Amino acid sequence: MTNPTSICVIIAAKDASATIARSVTSALAEPEVAEVIVIDDGSTDATGPAALSVHDGSGRLQIVRFDDNRGPAAARNHAITLSSSPLIAVLDADDFFLPGRFRNLLALPDWDFAADNIVFVDERHADLTRLDVAAFQPTSSLIDLEHFIAGNISRRGKSRGETGFLKPVMRRDFLHANGLRYREELRLGEDYDLYVRALAKGARYRVSHACGYGAVVRQNSLSGQHRTDDLKRLYEADRAILQAGDLAPEAARLIRRHERHIRGRYELRHFLDLKKARGLGAALGYALSHPAALPAIAGGILADKTERFRRPTNAASPHPGGVPALRYLLPATPVSVQK
Repeated sequence: MTNPTSICVIIAAKDASATIARSVTSALAEPEVAEVIVIDDGSTDATGPAALSVHDGSGRLQIVRFDDNRGPAAARNHAITLSSSPLIAVLDADDFFLPGRFRNLLALPDWDFAADNIVFVDERHADLTRLDVAAFQPTSSLIDLEHFIAGNISRRGKSRGETGFLKPVMRRDFLHANGLRYREELRLGEDYDLYVRALAKGARYRVSHACGYGAVVRQNSLSGQHRTDDLKRLYEADRAILQAGDLAPEAARLIRRHERHIRGRYELRHFLDLKKARGLGAALGYALSHPAALPAIAGGILADKTERFRRPTNAASPHPGGVPALRYLLPATPVSVQK
């Protein structure tokens, strides 16, 4: 009989030979993990062998290779199909779990999705044996659809803090009962899209402020790179959610706002792509023939020109000795602070 608290960890990996061993090691170290499925998504390096090199002999690690790159959504869907555990957790190939993560999450009550705080670590300081992560009060709360969407509309001058970055453990039964899988056409925002559709179907999404997930900030991370068309597909996904209906008025309003936000980013990128490929005249011709895009293009260009005069208001300050302070996705109260 399958343990109802056993977890499958899914890792979609593309050219991740430098980081995948750390990710797999952190997953196998968690006693609640029954399966670790690595999808080598058309890598051109030694991602597969690097993952296999840290196999602990428990038989829990499975590595599957795609000959061609299909994107993280397709890789994760395939892993879900291969897995059998009742709980599913996603781990990016750059990232790692902190010890005891799943013990803490499984202790939370009343959830279909359960996530925790994320610590952002510069790749130069991602030594797990020396990482001084703060201990936070283990308070948790349910997040509703409206607050989740609002938390995904980023602002210039702010460090990124979108709730779409959260990495919840998901109940397989809820995904199956509601026909939920990642949209494979998305290579940007595929997590956001899945969670919005789950919340629209009544998912109980509980978030703990205790920290259990480490996100490594790398200059060349694939997750930090996207094509202009990826933005277009993401705002089209918002439109598909709206067309599906059954949304409360406030949720629909916020999804429309998110759609405008992403569409504005697309219009600016498309304008700049045209300028680079065909010259300023072609770019201006596009802008003038699409008047609805003009505010996003003009505003984006102005913001880019003035970016150097602004600094993120919640950026982490460095420790003495040059080691940067750790930054956390969610604000939280350290355990040493008493109310």
